Amino acid sequence: MYVIFALTAPQKGARGISAFIVPRDTEGISIGKEEDKMGQRASNTAELFFEDVKVPEENLIGREGIGFIIAMKTFNQTRPAIGAVGVGVARTALEYAVNYAKTRVQFGKPIALFQATAFKISQMATEINAARHLVWHAAWLLDQKKRCGKEAAMAKFYASDVAMKATSTALEIFGGYGYMKDYPMEKLMRDAKLLQIYEGTNDIQRLIVSKEVIGPIVRR
Repeated sequence: MYVIFALTAPQKGARGISAFIVPRDTEGISIGKEEDKMGQRASNTAELFFEDVKVPEENLIGREGIGFIIAMKTFNQTRPAIGAVGVGVARTALEYAVNYAKTRVQFGKPIALFQATAFKISQMATEINAARHLVWHAAWLLDQKKRCGKEAAMAKFYASDVAMKATSTALEIFGGYGYMKDYPMEKLMRDAKLLQIYEGTNDIQRLIVSKEVIGPIVRR
């Protein structure tokens, strides 16, 4: 049975947002149309509608009024995972680009031997490796049950930015072929874009990191 994690706005006399587990078959829940997304099309996305849904008190997660805190702590687990997806997308783009550059011949030699192409590939490989280590570090902190809000945000925004940049660079290496659906580059680019948006946009991640790095400011 599917369950839904739901946040409810505070009612009169309540103490902030609360979190509930709501079974999918609860009366009053309906699903809107499936959205036609640009990328990540294997994952269904649709609106959920709650109309006079009654949820028993025992479905409350934690205590009343801490739903926002629960949601924010959940992000510490999901953001490194999004970073890992970014690393995977970027690595795939790099592998396709390298294989293509080694077989595409121009002016009598593979384009991988041209310095402009080689530099692009080396930059991609370096940034992907850096992203991978950021993701590993955030995941390790999470496994050790240590504070990892800043590291999770770093892993998410950096790895997803690397994925977007790597897919764009790989598409350039493919040239005009990269823009065609016969090749995988355009799909990888469409899939990469959403990684910069969900689980908190990358601008939000940068804000989280900056607040932890800067720390409190004493106003005189």
